[in-house]
Amino acid sequence: MTPQAVVEPPGGPPLTGASVDVDPAEARGKPSRRRLTFDRVSFMVVFLGLPLLIFVLFVIWPFIQAFYYSLTNWSGFTAKMDFIGISNYKKLFSDDIFMTALWNNVLLAIVVPIVTIVLSLALATMVTVGGPSGGRVRGLRNSSFYRVVSFFPYTIPAIIIGILWQRMYDPSTGLVNGILTGIGLEQFASFPWLGDTRTAMPAIMFVIIWSFVGFYMVLFVAAIKGIPAEMYDAARIDGAGRLRTALSVTLPLIRENVQTAYIYLGILALDAFVYMQAMNPGGGPENSTLVMSQDLFTTAFTKGQFGQASAMGVVLAATTLVFAGLVFLVNRLTGGGQSGEAR
Repeated sequence: MTPQAVVEPPGGPPLTGASVDVDPAEARGKPSRRRLTFDRVSFMVVFLGLPLLIFVLFVIWPFIQAFYYSLTNWSGFTAKMDFIGISNYKKLFSDDIFMTALWNNVLLAIVVPIVTIVLSLALATMVTVGGPSGGRVRGLRNSSFYRVVSFFPYTIPAIIIGILWQRMYDPSTGLVNGILTGIGLEQFASFPWLGDTRTAMPAIMFVIIWSFVGFYMVLFVAAIKGIPAEMYDAARIDGAGRLRTALSVTLPLIRENVQTAYIYLGILALDAFVYMQAMNPGGGPENSTLVMSQDLFTTAFTKGQFGQASAMGVVLAATTLVFAGLVFLVNRLTGGGQSGEAR
């Protein structure tokens, strides 16, 4: 029997005679289940099942295949392969060249994101809230020009940037040495920026940072624009300077954006194949710029050891996941999740 609900009109006594039908599940305080109609099933198949199938087929399954191949001695060009267990992994971690490449990747993942984010955040702050301290909150004059100029390197393909800077770093005809010697620094005449162990990695780091500062500046500009101007007005009234305002107001309120930027930049740094291959194809002097993706490419297509190359790929993927997990963990331990919920 369907329960009846008493209807109480405004300003009058309840009308016991009037009734409306109420779902028995709702009457018991339980959510009612909707019937699986054809429209609902087709919607779930098209918008949930199909994307999940594509993700499993083109993302998860290749990972599973790579892990399986890493446990074999597959040469990559024949159907024959033997299962050898974790021998490839033992060989990797006893290989000095691979460990050097792993350390170079870790160094890139630490330095490149931090420097890029600091520079991007500083530029974004200047063009949005770094204007005169009096009047309304605004950025520097002609801030749109600075945004366009800073964003321009991001529009150039990475391979073009690598080749361009490789020519600029050329010891004999490069623009960098030409400028330095032109201003009187004769010690940089014919200086091999990419051929010296002291400068090869910093020189390539500079190029990567230069190419991405503009993009992340625009990302942070959009985030800072979402902060109410009253927050900055209150900071001014309290006597906070520009640095104090940036650290106490801007940075906490765009923390999630900074976390996202750090993860993306870290993933880029853990790969960095295009920049390294374009500027130092052989890994640089004493493998000082060699990264895991370069070693993987050489092992697979030059040495014909696809099983060991697959093991390198698995280690690279695991390193990337560990890096992303550490970023989330540090953000959570320092109160990032709470500040995001507070907003």
